Amino acid sequence: MAHDHVQDWENPQEKDFAHNWVNSSTFLFYLQVFCILAFVLGGCYGLYTHRYKGHPKVNVPANTTFTPTYK
Repeated sequence: MAHDHVQDWENPQEKDFAHNWVNSSTFLFYLQVFCILAFVLGGCYGLYTHRYKGHPKVNVPANTTFTPTYK
């Protein structure tokens, strides 16, 4: 009774990845989705870690401003 759900394979090629196009196409589809998702998330993480941090404080000489002041 323990082996009621065991499936007997008449043809060993049904187990083979290259001969069972239903299982192989499903596997390749999910593999492709995973790779694209990993690539997109990795790119987003790279952009996030190298983002622009803001304007730095720069010392501008007074004689080079829009209205220059001279000594």
